Amino acid sequence: MALDELKSAIPDYAKDLRLNLGSVIGNSDLPQQQLWGTVLACAIASRSPKVLRELEPEAKANLSAEAFTAAKSAAAIMAMNNVFYRTRHLLSDPEYGTMRAGLRMNVIGNPGVEKVDFELWSLAVSAINGCGQCLDSHEQVLRKADVSREVIQEAVKIAAVIQAVGVTLDSEAVLAE
Repeated sequence: MALDELKSAIPDYAKDLRLNLGSVIGNSDLPQQQLWGTVLACAIASRSPKVLRELEPEAKANLSAEAFTAAKSAAAIMAMNNVFYRTRHLLSDPEYGTMRAGLRMNVIGNPGVEKVDFELWSLAVSAINGCGQCLDSHEQVLRKADVSREVIQEAVKIAAVIQAVGVTLDSEAVLAE
């Protein structure tokens, strides 16, 4: 199992990450599609080649072809949106917030899976990318769809752990050179 390989690669000083990785994936109450879509989208957003290489096969095995593509789409569109909307939010000139974005985002309206799943994956990626405006937007859509705060927090925990594992393993690879 790739998850076990990934956990065994985590150094002892980051044992908490090893335990958390096993817990957020292995003990998750999320339905399989929500869980593995979140895992895949976050592995992509982590930008860690090792994390993506290890988690992608298991995500592929646990997702339909449509959900697999949709999770990748969530990571892709949020890579763009998180930069754009975070920048608009951080600029002190409020006029930018009134300007038309002019960017295609059709996949958000028609992701090929349940809207709630896509929104959850988008929220998790936004947590990694640090876009408060996107986090608020996706959280509001999820809450209006009666998604519990516990489910939302579960996705954010997955994002946090995957990101931390990626940072740790990538830094270890650099230090080993």
